[in-house]
Amino acid sequence: MPRPPKWRRVGFVPEITYFKPAGVPLHSLEEIRLPIEEAEAIRLKDMEGLEQEECAQRMQISRPTFHRVLGSARKKLADALLNGKAIRIEGGNFEMAMRRFRCRSDGHEWDVPFETMVVEPPTTCPTCNSPNIQPAPGFGFGMRGRGRQPGGRGRWGMQR
Repeated sequence: MPRPPKWRRVGFVPEITYFKPAGVPLHSLEEIRLPIEEAEAIRLKDMEGLEQEECAQRMQISRPTFHRVLGSARKKLADALLNGKAIRIEGGNFEMAMRRFRCRSDGHEWDVPFETMVVEPPTTCPTCNSPNIQPAPGFGFGMRGRGRQPGGRGRWGMQR
């Protein structure tokens, strides 16, 4: 049985997650699924222009693993662009580098690094000490596997 994949650290999840060729009806398109960690590899290497070693460190994976993730992403993007396929960015094995929280009492928002979340998640707002806090919507940990899976999540959206 193969070893389960490690979670990859990502610093950005795009707001726009679906692209399709102009003028082609959606129902007649093939779709390519690009996991969030592959989109992050493209962002770090091709948009930010970082060396593979630094990209791998940011994602907390080995350089050979980063090379495989980047190669897979580039192959999928080339296939979609050259063969007129839609691209859906979703799912994968990832965790956010930061987690944003919001106080329901005073509206204050703050970021908590993932390392802190694992050891001791926040229980009160740092400005008003209210225990009435929640993870901010749309900013958190990724989904394992092939997209969203119901249940199996702990108090702060972390996999159990």
